[in-house]
Amino acid sequence: MSKQPSKQVGLPPGSLVHVGEIRVEQPVLSLIQYDENNFSRQDDVTLEQCLNINTETGVNWINLCGIHDIELLRTLGERFDIHPLALEDVLNTTHRPKTEVYDHYLLVILKMISFSHAEQRIDIEQMSFVVGQNLLLSFQERQGDVFDAVRDRLQRANGRIRSRGADYLLYTLLDSIVDHYFHVLEHLDERLANFEQELISESAVDSMNQIHYFSKELLQLRKAVWPLRDLVVQMQNDDSGLIRESTDLFLRDLYDHAIQAIDSVDALRDTASSLLNLHMSISGNRMNEVMKVLTIMASIFIPLTFIAGIYGMNFEHMPELATQWGYPLVLLLMLGCVIGMVIFFKRKRWL
Repeated sequence: MSKQPSKQVGLPPGSLVHVGEIRVEQPVLSLIQYDENNFSRQDDVTLEQCLNINTETGVNWINLCGIHDIELLRTLGERFDIHPLALEDVLNTTHRPKTEVYDHYLLVILKMISFSHAEQRIDIEQMSFVVGQNLLLSFQERQGDVFDAVRDRLQRANGRIRSRGADYLLYTLLDSIVDHYFHVLEHLDERLANFEQELISESAVDSMNQIHYFSKELLQLRKAVWPLRDLVVQMQNDDSGLIRESTDLFLRDLYDHAIQAIDSVDALRDTASSLLNLHMSISGNRMNEVMKVLTIMASIFIPLTFIAGIYGMNFEHMPELATQWGYPLVLLLMLGCVIGMVIFFKRKRWL
């Protein structure tokens, strides 16, 4: 996995430059073709096979894993008449989620989120979709996605998915991505609960470092999830005819899921902020307890230091110094001061 440089300044609009990390060595194409009665799935196909498909009948789903090959994307764009500006957005993996309407297709960009149990962190990957009549192109940065259940439904021909068009397939894929958000949010909620328990223990410092890192992850997650609402609204308001009225009903449900995901992310951010405040409160209370002990010890030794300072002066005429019981009397006086101050502190409930 390597880091690509940022897009060069001054290039004309529509210049194809990959921006982001290269997450696979070689791009991989897969092709699924189906209608109400037939289904075909090919997990590793050549570019020529994808270019020669018949888009007049059925639904054709071409998925590309690895988007750093500029020439491959340019060839796909020329074959399916995809505007260079759309391809430019696909290649920019830092793009904000959005929906754009072109002459005969829609461009939908959003983030696919997964949770790494090994590294205990979230991973955000850009997904781009180009949907047209009987055609869906999907672009992802690497292999591995959340669409296995959709592929199984297509293969089993269960429900309505095989009898509907590419727009419903797009909805199904978007719904899978958004539904997976909630699985990630559940893991994050469990992590926050563990952090809250650790804050009360002696490992609060380590937990605070993790919470700071966790807050940064939540900020990235919010940037990925927040634009979903506008994305779905733009799809609902499409007047190109690519989104059918029957699919629009399901987009309303997708909109509700997007709102729930946004609310969940905001709730997690509020919880993380509350944990930070809790840590500050616990640290302040612990510091107050330490300062309380030190203050009591200093208060006890102040009169003792005062008495010792008086009788430590080198004057010739100090009557107490010649008294036979002067030394034990001073010790008793010091002891009395200590006992008196301890009793006073206990009555004030400072001890």
